[in-house]
Amino acid sequence: MNKEILGILLTYGLTILLAIPLGKAIARWLNGERSAWNAMAPLEHLIYRLAGVNPAEEMNWKQHLKALLTINLVWFAYGFFMLIFQGSLPLNPDGNPSQSPDLAFNTVISFIVNCDLQHYSGESGLTYLTQVFVASFFQFVSAASGIAALFVLFRALRSKVTHQLGNFWVFFVQSITRILLPLAFVVAVILALSGTPASWAGKDSIATLQGDSVQVSRGPAAAMIAIKQLGTNGGGWFGANSAHPLENPNYLTNMVEAISILLVPVALVFALGFYLKKQRLSRVIYAVMTVGFVVLVSLAVSQEIAGSPVISKLGIAQGSGSMEGKEVRFGAAATGYWSIVTTATSNGSVNGMHDSTMPLSGFAQILDMMINAFYGGVGVGLLNYFVFLIIAVFISGLMVGRTPEFLGRKIEAREMKIAALVAILHPLLILAGTALSSHILVHHPGAAWAVKPGAWLNNPGYHGYSEMLYEYTSSAANNGSGFEGLADNNLFWNISCGFVLILGRYLPIIGPVAIAGILAGKKWTPESAGTLKSDSYTFGLMTFAVIVIIAALSFFPALALGPLAEYFSINK
Repeated sequence: MNKEILGILLTYGLTILLAIPLGKAIARWLNGERSAWNAMAPLEHLIYRLAGVNPAEEMNWKQHLKALLTINLVWFAYGFFMLIFQGSLPLNPDGNPSQSPDLAFNTVISFIVNCDLQHYSGESGLTYLTQVFVASFFQFVSAASGIAALFVLFRALRSKVTHQLGNFWVFFVQSITRILLPLAFVVAVILALSGTPASWAGKDSIATLQGDSVQVSRGPAAAMIAIKQLGTNGGGWFGANSAHPLENPNYLTNMVEAISILLVPVALVFALGFYLKKQRLSRVIYAVMTVGFVVLVSLAVSQEIAGSPVISKLGIAQGSGSMEGKEVRFGAAATGYWSIVTTATSNGSVNGMHDSTMPLSGFAQILDMMINAFYGGVGVGLLNYFVFLIIAVFISGLMVGRTPEFLGRKIEAREMKIAALVAILHPLLILAGTALSSHILVHHPGAAWAVKPGAWLNNPGYHGYSEMLYEYTSSAANNGSGFEGLADNNLFWNISCGFVLILGRYLPIIGPVAIAGILAGKKWTPESAGTLKSDSYTFGLMTFAVIVIIAALSFFPALALGPLAEYFSINK
Protein backbone atom coordinates (compact mmCIF):
# COMPACT_ATOMS: atom_id res chain seq x y z
CA MET A 1 0.00 0.00 0.00
CA ASN A 2 2.93 2.34 0.65
CA LYS A 3 3.93 2.01 -3.00
CA GLU A 4 0.39 2.79 -4.07
CA ILE A 5 0.31 5.96 -1.94
CA LEU A 6 3.72 6.92 -3.32
CA GLY A 7 2.31 6.51 -6.84
CA ILE A 8 -0.54 8.91 -6.01
CA LEU A 9 1.83 11.50 -4.54
CA LEU A 10 4.13 11.23 -7.54
CA THR A 11 1.22 11.61 -9.97
CA TYR A 12 -0.13 14.72 -8.25
CA GLY A 13 3.36 16.21 -7.78
CA LEU A 14 4.13 15.87 -11.49
CA THR A 15 0.79 17.49 -12.29
CA ILE A 16 1.72 20.64 -10.35
CA LEU A 17 5.28 20.72 -11.69
CA LEU A 18 3.85 20.77 -15.22
CA ALA A 19 0.89 23.06 -14.48
CA ILE A 20 2.92 26.01 -13.16
CA PRO A 21 5.06 26.56 -16.29
CA LEU A 22 2.04 25.89 -18.48
CA GLY A 23 0.09 28.57 -16.60
CA LYS A 24 2.98 31.00 -17.04
CA ALA A 25 3.13 30.22 -20.76
CA ILE A 26 -0.63 30.82 -21.14
CA ALA A 27 -0.31 34.20 -19.41
CA ARG A 28 2.58 35.21 -21.69
CA TRP A 29 0.52 34.33 -24.75
CA LEU A 30 -2.50 36.32 -23.48
CA ASN A 31 -0.21 39.27 -22.80
CA GLY A 32 0.98 39.19 -26.42
CA GLU A 33 4.54 38.22 -25.58
CA ARG A 34 6.51 36.20 -28.09
CA SER A 35 6.90 32.50 -27.37
CA ALA A 36 7.25 29.14 -29.11
CA TRP A 37 3.47 29.15 -29.56
CA ASN A 38 3.80 31.91 -32.14
CA ALA A 39 4.75 29.15 -34.58
CA MET A 40 1.02 28.34 -34.72
CA ALA A 41 0.16 31.84 -35.98
CA PRO A 42 0.15 30.97 -39.73
CA LEU A 43 -2.35 28.15 -39.13
CA GLU A 44 -4.50 30.43 -36.97
CA HIS A 45 -4.56 33.20 -39.60
CA LEU A 46 -5.54 30.66 -42.25
CA ILE A 47 -8.49 29.58 -40.06
CA TYR A 48 -9.53 33.20 -39.54
CA ARG A 49 -9.48 33.87 -43.30
CA LEU A 50 -11.46 30.74 -44.12
CA ALA A 51 -14.03 31.55 -41.41
CA GLY A 52 -14.25 35.25 -42.28
CA VAL A 53 -13.13 36.33 -38.81
CA ASN A 54 -11.39 39.62 -38.08
CA PRO A 55 -9.03 38.75 -35.18
CA ALA A 56 -8.48 42.42 -34.36
CA GLU A 57 -12.18 43.05 -33.68
CA GLU A 58 -12.98 43.50 -29.99
CA MET A 59 -16.19 42.13 -28.45
CA ASN A 60 -18.18 42.98 -25.35
CA TRP A 61 -19.46 40.24 -23.06
CA LYS A 62 -22.82 39.95 -24.84
CA GLN A 63 -21.12 39.44 -28.21
CA HIS A 64 -18.90 36.75 -26.68
CA LEU A 65 -21.93 34.85 -25.42
CA LYS A 66 -23.78 35.28 -28.71
CA ALA A 67 -20.85 33.79 -30.62
CA LEU A 68 -20.48 30.88 -28.16
CA LEU A 69 -24.17 29.96 -28.13
CA THR A 70 -24.61 30.35 -31.89
CA ILE A 71 -21.73 28.04 -32.84
CA ASN A 72 -22.89 25.49 -30.26
CA LEU A 73 -26.32 25.43 -31.91
CA VAL A 74 -24.71 24.77 -35.30
CA TRP A 75 -22.69 21.90 -33.81
CA PHE A 76 -25.85 20.41 -32.32
CA ALA A 77 -27.55 20.19 -35.72
CA TYR A 78 -24.42 18.76 -37.35
CA GLY A 79 -23.83 16.14 -34.65
CA PHE A 80 -27.46 15.05 -34.36
CA PHE A 81 -27.83 14.21 -38.04
CA MET A 82 -24.43 12.48 -38.14
CA LEU A 83 -25.49 10.17 -35.30
CA ILE A 84 -28.94 9.24 -36.58
CA PHE A 85 -27.47 8.36 -40.00
CA GLN A 86 -24.10 6.92 -38.91
CA GLY A 87 -25.05 3.34 -39.81
CA SER A 88 -25.36 4.35 -43.47
CA LEU A 89 -22.20 6.46 -43.57
CA PRO A 90 -18.63 5.33 -44.38
CA LEU A 91 -15.83 4.41 -41.92
CA ASN A 92 -17.98 1.80 -40.20
CA PRO A 93 -15.94 -1.42 -40.48
CA ASP A 94 -17.75 -3.09 -37.54
CA GLY A 95 -21.23 -2.39 -38.96
CA ASN A 96 -22.51 -0.41 -35.96
CA PRO A 97 -26.12 0.81 -36.30
CA SER A 98 -27.43 4.36 -36.26
CA GLN A 99 -28.55 5.84 -32.94
CA SER A 100 -32.21 6.38 -32.11
CA PRO A 101 -33.33 10.05 -32.10
CA ASP A 102 -33.59 10.22 -28.30
CA LEU A 103 -30.14 8.65 -27.82
CA ALA A 104 -28.65 10.91 -30.51
CA PHE A 105 -30.24 13.92 -28.75
CA ASN A 106 -28.60 12.96 -25.47
CA THR A 107 -25.25 12.05 -27.04
CA VAL A 108 -24.77 15.17 -29.13
CA ILE A 109 -25.73 17.48 -26.26
CA SER A 110 -23.49 15.56 -23.89
CA PHE A 111 -20.42 15.99 -26.09
CA ILE A 112 -21.13 19.62 -26.99
CA VAL A 113 -21.40 20.62 -23.32
CA ASN A 114 -18.11 18.92 -22.38
CA CYS A 115 -19.89 16.21 -20.37
CA ASP A 116 -19.56 13.13 -22.62
CA LEU A 117 -22.14 11.20 -20.62
CA GLN A 118 -22.40 7.98 -22.61
CA HIS A 119 -25.78 6.26 -22.63
CA TYR A 120 -24.35 4.04 -25.37
CA SER A 121 -21.44 1.61 -25.03
CA GLY A 122 -18.30 3.16 -26.53
CA GLU A 123 -16.99 1.11 -29.43
CA SER A 124 -20.38 -0.47 -30.23
CA GLY A 125 -22.41 2.76 -30.09
CA LEU A 126 -20.45 4.92 -32.53
CA THR A 127 -18.68 4.29 -35.83
CA TYR A 128 -15.13 5.35 -36.59
CA LEU A 129 -16.56 8.31 -38.50
CA THR A 130 -18.62 9.61 -35.58
CA GLN A 131 -15.98 8.71 -32.99
CA VAL A 132 -13.53 11.00 -34.78
CA PHE A 133 -15.60 13.66 -36.56
CA VAL A 134 -18.33 14.04 -33.93
CA ALA A 135 -17.11 12.86 -30.51
CA SER A 136 -13.42 13.78 -30.80
CA PHE A 137 -14.19 17.00 -32.67
CA PHE A 138 -16.61 18.08 -29.96
CA GLN A 139 -14.05 17.18 -27.30
CA PHE A 140 -11.73 19.81 -28.75
CA VAL A 141 -14.29 22.54 -29.39
CA SER A 142 -16.28 22.15 -26.17
CA ALA A 143 -13.10 22.43 -24.11
CA ALA A 144 -11.97 25.43 -26.15
CA SER A 145 -15.38 27.10 -25.62
CA GLY A 146 -14.97 26.83 -21.84
CA ILE A 147 -11.44 28.24 -21.97
CA ALA A 148 -12.55 31.10 -24.25
CA ALA A 149 -15.32 32.03 -21.80
CA LEU A 150 -12.79 32.07 -18.94
CA PHE A 151 -10.48 34.39 -20.89
CA VAL A 152 -13.31 36.92 -21.01
CA LEU A 153 -13.18 36.92 -17.20
CA PHE A 154 -9.39 37.30 -17.32
CA ARG A 155 -9.66 40.37 -19.55
CA ALA A 156 -12.47 41.88 -17.48
CA LEU A 157 -10.55 41.61 -14.23
CA ARG A 158 -7.38 43.09 -15.69
CA SER A 159 -8.85 46.07 -17.55
CA LYS A 160 -9.60 49.25 -15.61
CA VAL A 161 -12.84 50.39 -17.28
CA THR A 162 -13.77 48.81 -20.60
CA HIS A 163 -16.37 46.96 -22.61
CA GLN A 164 -13.77 45.59 -25.04
CA LEU A 165 -12.98 42.09 -23.83
CA GLY A 166 -11.05 40.50 -26.67
CA ASN A 167 -12.34 38.34 -29.49
CA PHE A 168 -14.15 35.06 -28.82
CA TRP A 169 -12.95 33.46 -32.05
CA VAL A 170 -9.32 34.27 -31.26
CA PHE A 171 -9.61 32.86 -27.74
CA PHE A 172 -11.41 29.80 -29.12
CA VAL A 173 -9.04 29.00 -31.98
CA GLN A 174 -5.88 29.66 -30.00
CA SER A 175 -7.10 27.51 -27.10
CA ILE A 176 -7.06 24.62 -29.55
CA THR A 177 -3.90 25.42 -31.49
CA ARG A 178 -1.77 26.53 -28.54
CA ILE A 179 -3.00 24.39 -25.64
CA LEU A 180 -5.17 21.41 -26.50
CA LEU A 181 -3.72 20.25 -29.82
CA PRO A 182 0.01 20.25 -28.85
CA LEU A 183 -0.65 18.58 -25.48
CA ALA A 184 -2.99 16.01 -27.04
CA PHE A 185 -0.33 15.12 -29.61
CA VAL A 186 2.20 14.36 -26.87
CA VAL A 187 -0.25 12.27 -24.81
CA ALA A 188 -1.49 10.40 -27.91
CA VAL A 189 2.08 9.42 -28.85
CA ILE A 190 2.71 8.09 -25.32
CA LEU A 191 -0.50 6.07 -25.46
CA ALA A 192 0.18 4.69 -28.94
CA LEU A 193 3.71 3.64 -27.97
CA SER A 194 2.23 1.90 -24.91
CA GLY A 195 -0.16 -0.21 -26.99
CA THR A 196 -3.30 1.86 -27.42
CA PRO A 197 -4.75 1.32 -30.95
CA ALA A 198 -4.09 4.07 -33.47
CA SER A 199 -5.24 2.50 -36.74
CA TRP A 200 -8.39 2.42 -38.88
CA ALA A 201 -8.60 -1.39 -38.91
CA GLY A 202 -11.80 -3.12 -37.81
CA LYS A 203 -12.20 -5.74 -35.09
CA ASP A 204 -9.41 -8.25 -34.59
CA SER A 205 -9.83 -11.90 -33.59
CA ILE A 206 -7.81 -12.76 -30.48
CA ALA A 207 -7.38 -16.12 -28.74
CA THR A 208 -7.82 -15.95 -24.95
CA LEU A 209 -5.93 -17.95 -22.33
CA GLN A 210 -8.94 -20.26 -22.14
CA GLY A 211 -8.63 -20.96 -25.86
CA ASP A 212 -11.70 -18.98 -26.88
CA SER A 213 -11.69 -16.64 -29.89
CA VAL A 214 -13.03 -13.14 -29.20
CA GLN A 215 -13.55 -10.10 -31.41
CA VAL A 216 -11.75 -7.02 -30.03
CA SER A 217 -12.53 -3.56 -31.33
CA ARG A 218 -9.72 -1.27 -32.44
CA GLY A 219 -9.61 2.03 -34.32
CA PRO A 220 -7.81 5.39 -33.98
CA ALA A 221 -8.37 5.42 -30.23
CA ALA A 222 -5.15 7.02 -28.94
CA ALA A 223 -5.93 10.48 -30.30
CA MET A 224 -9.45 10.54 -28.82
CA ILE A 225 -8.28 9.30 -25.43
CA ALA A 226 -5.68 12.07 -25.26
CA ILE A 227 -8.16 14.89 -25.79
CA LYS A 228 -10.85 13.26 -23.63
CA GLN A 229 -8.42 13.59 -20.70
CA LEU A 230 -6.82 16.96 -21.47
CA GLY A 231 -10.13 18.66 -22.29
CA THR A 232 -11.81 17.24 -19.17
CA ASN A 233 -14.24 15.52 -21.52
CA GLY A 234 -14.13 11.91 -20.38
CA GLY A 235 -16.06 9.97 -23.02
CA GLY A 236 -14.12 6.80 -23.73
CA TRP A 237 -13.46 5.12 -27.06
CA PHE A 238 -14.29 1.81 -25.37
CA GLY A 239 -17.34 1.19 -23.21
CA ALA A 240 -15.21 0.36 -20.18
CA ASN A 241 -13.43 3.70 -20.57
CA SER A 242 -9.95 3.87 -19.02
CA ALA A 243 -10.53 0.56 -17.23
CA HIS A 244 -10.12 -1.05 -20.68
CA PRO A 245 -6.62 -2.52 -21.22
CA LEU A 246 -6.34 -0.94 -24.68
CA GLU A 247 -7.49 2.48 -23.51
CA ASN A 248 -5.22 2.48 -20.47
CA PRO A 249 -2.62 -0.31 -20.89
CA ASN A 250 -0.38 0.05 -17.82
CA TYR A 251 0.51 2.11 -14.75
CA LEU A 252 2.53 4.59 -16.82
CA THR A 253 -0.46 5.40 -19.03
CA ASN A 254 -2.63 5.55 -15.91
CA MET A 255 -0.33 8.24 -14.50
CA VAL A 256 -0.22 10.13 -17.80
CA GLU A 257 -4.00 10.10 -18.14
CA ALA A 258 -4.54 11.13 -14.51
CA ILE A 259 -2.05 13.99 -14.91
CA SER A 260 -3.79 15.05 -18.12
CA ILE A 261 -7.15 15.42 -16.34
CA LEU A 262 -5.91 18.03 -13.85
CA LEU A 263 -3.18 19.68 -15.93
CA VAL A 264 -5.11 22.38 -17.81
CA PRO A 265 -7.62 23.28 -15.02
CA VAL A 266 -4.79 23.77 -12.51
CA ALA A 267 -2.64 25.62 -15.07
CA LEU A 268 -5.48 28.08 -15.70
CA VAL A 269 -5.59 28.92 -11.98
CA PHE A 270 -1.90 29.82 -12.07
CA ALA A 271 -2.36 31.61 -15.42
CA LEU A 272 -4.87 33.94 -13.74
CA GLY A 273 -2.24 35.06 -11.24
CA PHE A 274 0.49 35.52 -13.84
CA TYR A 275 -1.84 37.39 -16.21
CA LEU A 276 -3.26 39.76 -13.58
CA LYS A 277 0.14 40.05 -11.90
CA LYS A 278 -1.56 38.89 -8.71
CA GLN A 279 0.11 35.58 -8.04
CA ARG A 280 -0.93 35.62 -4.40
CA LEU A 281 -4.59 35.59 -5.51
CA SER A 282 -4.02 32.50 -7.66
CA ARG A 283 -2.17 30.79 -4.81
CA VAL A 284 -5.12 31.45 -2.48
CA ILE A 285 -7.57 30.06 -5.05
CA TYR A 286 -5.33 27.05 -5.63
CA ALA A 287 -5.06 26.47 -1.86
CA VAL A 288 -8.85 26.53 -1.37
CA MET A 289 -9.38 24.11 -4.23
CA THR A 290 -6.58 21.83 -3.09
CA VAL A 291 -7.77 21.62 0.52
CA GLY A 292 -11.17 20.40 -0.66
CA PHE A 293 -9.57 18.05 -3.18
CA VAL A 294 -7.19 16.51 -0.64
CA VAL A 295 -9.97 15.95 1.91
CA LEU A 296 -12.06 14.06 -0.64
CA VAL A 297 -9.08 12.12 -2.04
CA SER A 298 -8.06 11.05 1.47
CA LEU A 299 -11.59 9.85 2.19
CA ALA A 300 -11.92 7.86 -1.05
CA VAL A 301 -8.44 6.32 -0.99
CA SER A 302 -8.65 5.30 2.66
CA GLN A 303 -12.05 3.67 2.09
CA GLU A 304 -10.87 1.70 -0.95
CA ILE A 305 -7.71 0.54 0.83
CA ALA A 306 -9.67 -0.56 3.91
CA GLY A 307 -12.15 -2.62 1.90
CA SER A 308 -15.64 -3.74 2.81
CA PRO A 309 -16.52 -4.11 6.52
CA VAL A 310 -19.04 -6.79 5.59
CA ILE A 311 -16.28 -8.98 4.15
CA SER A 312 -14.01 -8.21 7.12
CA LYS A 313 -16.71 -9.42 9.54
CA LEU A 314 -16.60 -12.77 7.75
CA GLY A 315 -12.92 -13.04 8.62
CA ILE A 316 -11.76 -12.71 5.01
CA ALA A 317 -8.53 -10.73 4.60
CA GLN A 318 -8.53 -7.84 2.08
CA GLY A 319 -4.83 -7.20 1.72
CA SER A 320 -5.27 -5.45 -1.63
CA GLY A 321 -8.21 -3.37 -0.49
CA SER A 322 -11.63 -3.33 -2.12
CA MET A 323 -10.96 -4.75 -5.59
CA GLU A 324 -14.50 -5.23 -6.87
CA GLY A 325 -14.87 -3.31 -10.14
CA LYS A 326 -11.19 -2.39 -10.23
CA GLU A 327 -8.22 -3.31 -12.38
CA VAL A 328 -5.35 -5.25 -10.79
CA ARG A 329 -3.04 -3.22 -13.04
CA PHE A 330 -3.78 -0.12 -10.94
CA GLY A 331 -5.01 -1.26 -7.53
CA ALA A 332 -7.54 0.12 -5.08
CA ALA A 333 -5.62 3.27 -4.11
CA ALA A 334 -4.99 4.48 -7.68
CA THR A 335 -8.64 3.91 -8.54
CA GLY A 336 -9.75 5.84 -5.45
CA TYR A 337 -7.47 8.72 -6.45
CA TRP A 338 -8.69 8.71 -10.06
CA SER A 339 -12.34 8.68 -8.93
CA ILE A 340 -11.84 12.04 -7.17
CA VAL A 341 -9.61 13.53 -9.89
CA THR A 342 -12.27 12.80 -12.49
CA THR A 343 -15.17 14.14 -10.39
CA ALA A 344 -13.25 17.18 -9.12
CA THR A 345 -13.07 18.17 -12.78
CA SER A 346 -15.79 17.74 -15.39
CA ASN A 347 -13.85 14.83 -16.85
CA GLY A 348 -15.88 11.77 -15.89
CA SER A 349 -13.50 9.13 -17.26
CA VAL A 350 -13.00 6.10 -15.02
CA ASN A 351 -10.28 3.49 -14.50
CA GLY A 352 -12.63 1.41 -12.32
CA MET A 353 -16.37 1.19 -11.79
CA HIS A 354 -17.66 3.87 -9.42
CA ASP A 355 -20.77 1.78 -8.80
CA SER A 356 -18.51 -0.72 -7.01
CA THR A 357 -16.67 1.74 -4.77
CA MET A 358 -17.34 1.94 -1.04
CA PRO A 359 -20.29 4.09 0.12
CA LEU A 360 -18.13 6.93 1.47
CA SER A 361 -16.09 6.92 -1.74
CA GLY A 362 -19.36 7.32 -3.66
CA PHE A 363 -20.28 10.10 -1.22
CA ALA A 364 -17.00 11.89 -2.00
CA GLN A 365 -17.47 11.47 -5.76
CA ILE A 366 -21.02 12.83 -5.72
CA LEU A 367 -20.15 15.70 -3.37
CA ASP A 368 -17.21 16.61 -5.62
CA MET A 369 -19.57 17.07 -8.55
CA MET A 370 -22.13 18.88 -6.41
CA ILE A 371 -19.51 21.47 -5.44
CA ASN A 372 -18.12 21.51 -9.01
CA ALA A 373 -15.41 24.06 -8.17
CA PHE A 374 -12.43 22.10 -6.77
CA TYR A 375 -10.39 22.62 -9.98
CA GLY A 376 -13.43 21.88 -12.16
CA GLY A 377 -13.49 21.58 -15.93
CA VAL A 378 -11.24 23.48 -18.31
CA GLY A 379 -12.33 27.10 -18.04
CA VAL A 380 -15.71 26.47 -16.44
CA GLY A 381 -14.22 25.21 -13.17
CA LEU A 382 -12.72 28.62 -12.45
CA LEU A 383 -15.95 30.29 -13.60
CA ASN A 384 -17.87 28.19 -11.05
CA TYR A 385 -15.36 29.15 -8.36
CA PHE A 386 -15.82 32.81 -9.35
CA VAL A 387 -19.51 32.54 -8.42
CA PHE A 388 -18.61 31.32 -4.92
CA LEU A 389 -15.97 34.04 -4.70
CA ILE A 390 -18.50 36.78 -5.50
CA ILE A 391 -20.86 35.43 -2.83
CA ALA A 392 -17.97 35.27 -0.32
CA VAL A 393 -16.95 38.87 -1.11
CA PHE A 394 -20.51 40.10 -0.62
CA ILE A 395 -21.01 38.26 2.68
CA SER A 396 -17.57 39.26 4.00
CA GLY A 397 -18.20 42.90 3.17
CA LEU A 398 -21.48 42.86 5.05
CA MET A 399 -19.90 41.12 8.05
CA VAL A 400 -17.13 43.69 8.49
CA GLY A 401 -19.20 46.73 7.51
CA ARG A 402 -17.33 47.52 4.30
CA THR A 403 -18.51 47.93 0.74
CA PRO A 404 -18.03 44.57 -0.98
CA GLU A 405 -15.28 44.97 -3.58
CA PHE A 406 -13.28 42.62 -5.75
CA LEU A 407 -10.12 43.85 -7.49
CA GLY A 408 -11.25 47.47 -7.36
CA ARG A 409 -14.88 46.94 -8.41
CA LYS A 410 -17.90 47.18 -6.18
CA ILE A 411 -20.06 44.07 -5.90
CA GLU A 412 -23.63 45.32 -5.95
CA ALA A 413 -27.13 43.83 -6.01
CA ARG A 414 -27.14 43.03 -9.74
CA GLU A 415 -23.99 40.91 -9.63
CA MET A 416 -25.08 39.24 -6.41
CA LYS A 417 -28.46 38.27 -7.89
CA ILE A 418 -26.79 36.66 -10.89
CA ALA A 419 -24.34 34.76 -8.67
CA ALA A 420 -27.15 33.59 -6.38
CA LEU A 421 -29.24 32.36 -9.32
CA VAL A 422 -26.30 30.38 -10.70
CA ALA A 423 -25.56 28.91 -7.27
CA ILE A 424 -29.23 27.88 -6.82
CA LEU A 425 -29.56 26.42 -10.31
CA HIS A 426 -27.10 23.57 -9.71
CA PRO A 427 -28.91 21.97 -6.74
CA LEU A 428 -32.29 22.64 -8.38
CA LEU A 429 -31.36 20.58 -11.45
CA ILE A 430 -29.93 17.72 -9.39
CA LEU A 431 -32.61 17.49 -6.72
CA ALA A 432 -35.58 18.09 -9.01
CA GLY A 433 -34.35 15.47 -11.46
CA THR A 434 -33.74 12.91 -8.72
CA ALA A 435 -37.14 13.63 -7.16
CA LEU A 436 -38.88 13.21 -10.52
CA SER A 437 -37.18 9.88 -11.30
CA SER A 438 -37.85 8.61 -7.77
CA HIS A 439 -41.52 9.57 -8.03
CA ILE A 440 -41.91 7.76 -11.35
CA LEU A 441 -40.12 4.68 -10.03
CA VAL A 442 -42.37 4.45 -6.96
CA HIS A 443 -45.74 5.62 -8.27
CA HIS A 444 -45.67 4.69 -11.97
CA PRO A 445 -43.49 1.55 -12.15
CA GLY A 446 -45.28 0.10 -15.17
CA ALA A 447 -46.42 3.15 -17.11
CA ALA A 448 -45.71 2.90 -20.82
CA TRP A 449 -44.75 6.59 -21.04
CA ALA A 450 -42.16 6.01 -18.32
CA VAL A 451 -40.38 3.36 -20.41
CA LYS A 452 -40.65 0.62 -17.79
CA PRO A 453 -38.87 2.46 -14.94
CA GLY A 454 -39.02 -0.66 -12.81
CA ALA A 455 -36.15 -1.95 -14.94
CA TRP A 456 -33.99 1.13 -14.33
CA LEU A 457 -32.13 -0.10 -11.27
CA ASN A 458 -29.95 -3.16 -10.79
CA ASN A 459 -29.62 -2.38 -7.08
CA PRO A 460 -32.40 -1.84 -4.52
CA GLY A 461 -32.58 0.51 -1.57
CA TYR A 462 -30.04 3.18 -0.75
CA HIS A 463 -27.63 2.27 -3.52
CA GLY A 464 -30.35 2.33 -6.17
CA TYR A 465 -31.31 5.82 -5.03
CA SER A 466 -27.62 6.83 -5.21
CA GLU A 467 -27.51 5.64 -8.82
CA MET A 468 -30.27 8.06 -9.79
CA LEU A 469 -28.79 10.88 -7.69
CA TYR A 470 -25.38 10.30 -9.29
CA GLU A 471 -26.82 10.42 -12.83
CA TYR A 472 -28.38 13.85 -12.42
CA THR A 473 -25.40 15.16 -10.44
CA SER A 474 -23.07 14.03 -13.21
CA SER A 475 -25.31 15.64 -15.84
CA ALA A 476 -25.67 18.96 -14.00
CA ALA A 477 -21.92 19.11 -13.35
CA ASN A 478 -21.20 18.16 -17.00
CA ASN A 479 -19.08 15.32 -15.64
CA GLY A 480 -20.17 12.21 -17.51
CA SER A 481 -19.28 9.40 -15.11
CA GLY A 482 -22.00 7.24 -13.64
CA PHE A 483 -23.06 4.52 -11.23
CA GLU A 484 -23.51 2.00 -13.99
CA GLY A 485 -26.11 -0.05 -12.17
CA LEU A 486 -28.56 2.40 -13.73
CA ALA A 487 -30.09 1.41 -17.08
CA ASP A 488 -30.07 4.87 -18.62
CA ASN A 489 -30.47 4.32 -22.37
CA ASN A 490 -34.21 4.89 -22.60
CA LEU A 491 -36.50 7.75 -23.55
CA PHE A 492 -36.92 9.16 -20.04
CA TRP A 493 -33.24 9.30 -19.09
CA ASN A 494 -32.04 10.40 -22.52
CA ILE A 495 -34.43 13.36 -22.66
CA SER A 496 -34.40 14.41 -19.00
CA CYS A 497 -30.61 14.23 -18.71
CA GLY A 498 -30.31 16.07 -22.03
CA PHE A 499 -32.14 19.11 -20.68
CA VAL A 500 -30.17 18.99 -17.42
CA LEU A 501 -26.98 18.92 -19.49
CA ILE A 502 -28.00 22.04 -21.42
CA LEU A 503 -29.00 24.09 -18.37
CA GLY A 504 -26.07 22.81 -16.31
CA ARG A 505 -23.61 23.96 -18.98
CA TYR A 506 -24.75 27.25 -20.40
CA LEU A 507 -26.33 29.14 -17.51
CA PRO A 508 -23.19 28.74 -15.31
CA ILE A 509 -21.20 30.17 -18.23
CA ILE A 510 -23.63 32.99 -19.02
CA GLY A 511 -23.83 34.12 -15.36
CA PRO A 512 -20.10 34.56 -14.59
CA VAL A 513 -19.38 36.08 -18.02
CA ALA A 514 -22.23 38.57 -17.47
CA ILE A 515 -20.85 39.46 -14.02
CA ALA A 516 -17.37 39.89 -15.53
CA GLY A 517 -18.73 42.18 -18.25
CA ILE A 518 -20.68 44.28 -15.74
CA LEU A 519 -17.66 44.62 -13.45
CA ALA A 520 -15.40 45.58 -16.36
CA GLY A 521 -17.65 48.55 -17.14
CA LYS A 522 -17.63 49.85 -13.56
CA LYS A 523 -15.41 52.58 -12.21
CA TRP A 524 -12.17 51.12 -10.91
CA THR A 525 -10.92 52.33 -7.54
CA PRO A 526 -7.45 51.56 -6.15
CA GLU A 527 -7.10 49.52 -3.00
CA SER A 528 -6.92 51.40 0.30
CA ALA A 529 -6.63 50.59 3.98
CA GLY A 530 -10.36 49.91 4.06
CA THR A 531 -10.36 47.49 1.13
CA LEU A 532 -11.23 43.88 1.84
CA LYS A 533 -8.20 41.84 0.75
CA SER A 534 -9.41 39.12 -1.61
CA ASP A 535 -5.93 37.62 -1.95
CA SER A 536 -5.46 36.80 1.73
CA TYR A 537 -5.65 33.30 3.13
CA THR A 538 -8.23 34.55 5.64
CA PHE A 539 -10.50 35.41 2.73
CA GLY A 540 -9.62 32.05 1.19
CA LEU A 541 -10.89 30.39 4.35
CA MET A 542 -14.08 32.43 4.07
CA THR A 543 -14.57 31.27 0.47
CA PHE A 544 -14.02 27.67 1.51
CA ALA A 545 -16.62 28.08 4.27
CA VAL A 546 -19.14 29.53 1.79
CA ILE A 547 -18.60 26.55 -0.55
CA VAL A 548 -19.04 24.02 2.25
CA ILE A 549 -22.10 25.73 3.74
CA ILE A 550 -23.89 26.09 0.39
CA ALA A 551 -23.13 22.47 -0.48
CA ALA A 552 -24.21 21.22 2.95
CA LEU A 553 -27.48 23.15 2.99
CA SER A 554 -28.31 22.15 -0.57
CA PHE A 555 -27.27 18.53 -0.71
CA PHE A 556 -26.88 16.93 2.72
CA PRO A 557 -30.48 15.59 2.89
CA ALA A 558 -30.11 13.92 -0.53
CA LEU A 559 -26.72 12.47 0.37
CA ALA A 560 -28.11 11.22 3.69
CA LEU A 561 -30.74 9.17 1.82
CA GLY A 562 -28.15 7.61 -0.48
CA PRO A 563 -24.44 6.98 0.17
CA LEU A 564 -24.48 7.98 3.85
CA ALA A 565 -27.45 5.71 4.62
CA GLU A 566 -25.71 2.88 2.77
CA TYR A 567 -22.54 3.45 4.79
CA PHE A 568 -24.34 3.26 8.13
CA SER A 569 -26.38 0.25 7.02
CA ILE A 570 -23.25 -1.85 6.40
CA ASN A 571 -21.49 -0.55 9.51
CA LYS A 572 -24.16 -1.39 12.07
